[in-house]
Amino acid sequence: MADREPGDDLARLRERVDALESRPRARHRTRSACAAVLIVLGCLLAPLALVATWTADLADDTDRYVATVAPLAHDPAVQDAAADRITDELMHYLNLSDLLKDAAPSDRPLLEKALGALGGSLDDAVSGFVRDKSREVVASETFARFWTDANRRLHTTVDKALTGSGGGAVRIEGDAVTVDLAPVIEEVKSRLVDAGLKPAAKIPDVHTDFTVLRTEKVADLQSWFRLLQLAGVWLPVVAALFLAGGVLLAVRRRRALVAAALGFAVTALLLGVGLTVFRAFYLDALPASVSQPAAGAVYDTLTRFLRTAVRAVIALGVILALAAWLSGPGRHASALRQIWHAGIGAARAQTDRLGLRTGPVGPFLHRHRVLLGWLLVAGAVVAFVLWPHPTGWVVVGLALGLLFALAVVEFLGAESAAPKRSGPVR
Repeated sequence: MADREPGDDLARLRERVDALESRPRARHRTRSACAAVLIVLGCLLAPLALVATWTADLADDTDRYVATVAPLAHDPAVQDAAADRITDELMHYLNLSDLLKDAAPSDRPLLEKALGALGGSLDDAVSGFVRDKSREVVASETFARFWTDANRRLHTTVDKALTGSGGGAVRIEGDAVTVDLAPVIEEVKSRLVDAGLKPAAKIPDVHTDFTVLRTEKVADLQSWFRLLQLAGVWLPVVAALFLAGGVLLAVRRRRALVAAALGFAVTALLLGVGLTVFRAFYLDALPASVSQPAAGAVYDTLTRFLRTAVRAVIALGVILALAAWLSGPGRHASALRQIWHAGIGAARAQTDRLGLRTGPVGPFLHRHRVLLGWLLVAGAVVAFVLWPHPTGWVVVGLALGLLFALAVVEFLGAESAAPKRSGPVR
């Protein structure tokens, strides 16, 4: 012991301290790496979860599907495309050379007037007349009721069409998803006859298809649809578990929560951008015979609930990140909290000077304000989870409602600034 140099003991002591300190640092690095991987996986699965949920709703919920496609019946671009399709089909059955010859002599004056025989060719007159009547029908409540009722009754067939099996009024043929407009054509024929075009009554039953969706890779579309339909239930749960696991595993959980929330919002934003970009590519790939305005209206209508979900997720991610940052020890966050408490304290002091008292409610809220705060947060979370298809405004409204409730609890639970009397006043 006497021969050992003091410097050797000090060196060994430093080595042991370094070894002991390196172990926690290594564990922290491992935890941080695993947490980062889980958060990244959760963020990457988030847009897929949104698409899967939207797909499952479209296929499994009849009311949801009807609410999605119902506005198409009132869209002017869709109405124009349907009227053009009906007109083209009916004109195949109208023999213009025999049109006036087959009409009764008493009907010819009315027919000539209806056709506009004084201007333009007979072909143009008949075509324009048929189109006007077709446009009247598709713009009426008759077409809207047909569209809504048919899609409600045939939702199972729609599901089969999107999953690649079955038939019916809605089906997949070649590279298109189509709807049979036969009932609408019958209404157009009836109006043509009532308007004086008697030969229209001789037109046989006509079944013509109106294209709802067109793609060159219908088989791929069906495969992806089936996959997303199966993933609609568990994929959001997996994404949420990955994000929660990453936050809980992280060494700095608050910072991880901010990163997870912002990453969640950013990936949802990228999905929204992707929907817009894909819309342009989809419309450019359509053949020239397809109405671009109608195809755009169909695409926008089918994806509008998905876009609503994207905006809700973006709002949720930003609000969660902001809440996590405000509750942290940062200088700016602490300053904002001090302003918050000072404002509520000043308001409570003013009410005390006015003689307003909370009675036993104030002390109770003051003692349990932390528990009540967490209960309010849990209530907001439950409301969001149980809300059917929340929008971005719903998320903002719940956040503002929670903030107001927390302010009320703190205001009522603030300690009274009025001085206590120790004895009777003389």
